[in-house]
Amino acid sequence: MVFHAFARWRRRRILARSALPVAAWEAQALQWGFVAVLDPDERRRLREAATLFLQDKHFSTVSGAAPSEALCWSVATQACILILNLDLDYYRGFREIIFYPSAFVPKRQVADEFGVVHESEELRIGEAWQRGPVLLSVEDLEQGVGASGNLVIHEFAHQIDMANGGPNGFPRLHREMSRARWSGAFLAAYEDLCRRVDADEYVALDDYAAESPAEFFAVASEVFFEDPQRLSGNYPEVYTQLVAFYRQDPGMRARLALGP
Repeated sequence: MVFHAFARWRRRRILARSALPVAAWEAQALQWGFVAVLDPDERRRLREAATLFLQDKHFSTVSGAAPSEALCWSVATQACILILNLDLDYYRGFREIIFYPSAFVPKRQVADEFGVVHESEELRIGEAWQRGPVLLSVEDLEQGVGASGNLVIHEFAHQIDMANGGPNGFPRLHREMSRARWSGAFLAAYEDLCRRVDADEYVALDDYAAESPAEFFAVASEVFFEDPQRLSGNYPEVYTQLVAFYRQDPGMRARLALGP
């Protein structure tokens, strides 16, 4: 009880002292379609969530130079669209966000199926580690608007996934959600995508989603916010589960924004 009262007091204090200015924030945020279709109350709550996110996380660069304010605002806003109707506690397990100037090879060791440890050699534009950090390529972030995917949503979907343990495409579901329905929807869609990729057929999602169930969840989350009609038209059961999980319906928002 005391903890929750303190958390509410801290939130009010941060928003009173450090809230992102409305005009400057909207000038940046409205470049994303998933922000442009929000109603005024949703935009206010997203701006407040981004403010709190900026206070809770530490942003740095591999060069040691301070990242720009605009870059930090950008990441905070895009990350917080995922938890707009959830809670910042989904991001509580890590603090550090590190910017690389461009694609990078993360310095980490990976054990193969035989237990042999190898140095990672795969070029990345982003990576989310359990308990942090989140690594992001600035070059690819700056190319994000209008590109085929959303790097920030992808990596922070991984963080949401990992709040329930290892990355497996099965985040911590709400009490009213069915684990069986989630599993059934995602497994059927994942298997369909893998089959299509193997057969060199048309796929509705980036074929990187076929890498693993965790990548499927992250890519599906990107498309859920960026192009909801594409996801609902091809994998409606997955879309329904994501509506229930994120407690948002981007497709309905887009239809309402277009008007009668």
